[in-house]
Amino acid sequence: MTVDALTRTDAVSEEAATEAPVDSTPQAETAEAPAEAKTETPENPEPAAEEAAVESPKPKRGRPKVATTAKKTRTVELTLTVTGTADGEWQAELKNGAKWVAKGLEIPAAAVSRAAKELHADLSGPIDEVINAARELQAAKVAQLEAELEKAKLALAELDA
Repeated sequence: MTVDALTRTDAVSEEAATEAPVDSTPQAETAEAPAEAKTETPENPEPAAEEAAVESPKPKRGRPKVATTAKKTRTVELTLTVTGTADGEWQAELKNGAKWVAKGLEIPAAAVSRAAKELHADLSGPIDEVINAARELQAAKVAQLEAELEKAKLALAELDA
């Protein structure tokens, strides 16, 4: 670059600054002035190409960022596992993320049934079926044990007589 080009750039910048409207951006003024100075001096064609690239930036890929006013909700991962046996014994385990909060808590079948009904009808149906099957199984055991008890009472009565 020569001294003439530098002084012309300064003069053009001052003229652009005095003639420019109030609401124009200073970036546009400085971008135009060097471009005019570069066109007058054909010594360096490569910087002119770089200036053109700077003046027209590539459009950004993807969606434009939109300012949202919605709060980001913080989620908590709690895992409640309720397991039951065919005998009607129920246990609960609670896990917070990777940490166990409670393990092996015994839960009454009636409490499990009430909780399932409170949560959702789709949950209560299958759980109630399992509880009813366990209830029938326990009733059959009770009937069997009562029959054994009657036999034992009869055997005891025969021995006493």
